[in-house]
Amino acid sequence: MTTKLPASNPAPVIVPPFTFETATQKVRLAEDGWNSRDPDRVALAYTEDSVWRNRSEFIIGRDQIRRFLAGKWERELDYRLVKALWAFTDNRIGVRFQYEWHDDAGHWHRSYGNELWEFDDRGLMRRREASINDLPIVESDRKFFWPAPGPRPADHPGIPDVK
Repeated sequence: MTTKLPASNPAPVIVPPFTFETATQKVRLAEDGWNSRDPDRVALAYTEDSVWRNRSEFIIGRDQIRRFLAGKWERELDYRLVKALWAFTDNRIGVRFQYEWHDDAGHWHRSYGNELWEFDDRGLMRRREASINDLPIVESDRKFFWPAPGPRPADHPGIPDVK
């Protein structure tokens, strides 16, 4: 089910139970949010007491989420993320993703992973489990190019098109 927020914020609020269409929209909205690299904006998609496992880190609540994301985007420079729906149920979504970034020494990486998401009745994520692997790449092997920060353009390849 999709409802609209007031005209001042036209982004849709997508709540369970999910359909293929709404789960796909939820994934793209999450991708767009993370590509903003705005920890305050991204944290609002999670419940106040949201529980995360990100690699080997355990994060609880919006304040810790904000701090984690701010640090992430200070270390992972020129970050660009692509997500794709893998599976869904009434209130859960499985996602696969890839993102590229470089460190402050200019070394590029592509990170691959899977996320498991669980949502409350308001459409806020209350649980996120992320497994991520990093692969060093040379800059000429990059695949994600668009003006950033900002959303991936509709015509830029997604994960099914990127090898």
